[in-house]
Amino acid sequence: MRIYKEEKKLTKVVCNACGKKMLVENGILKEECIHVEHDFGFFGLRDGESDSFDLCEACYEKLTADFAVPVEKRERTELL
Repeated sequence: MRIYKEEKKLTKVVCNACGKKMLVENGILKEECIHVEHDFGFFGLRDGESDSFDLCEACYEKLTADFAVPVEKRERTELL
């Protein structure tokens, strides 16, 4: 969950799974976090709905550890 102040400045990020408050300084998230935004389209039970959530790194690892098909991973050599 992300909370913004006026002028869209990020002030708070909380893991939706465990409730951990992540470090935000001067509008910048200073911890690794998975942010998901999804707009549901046609052919499902949630047509027209939009969801967003954040997961800390530990909760992401727990979630993906149980996948029947593992997450595809690749190493990046340049981060900027």
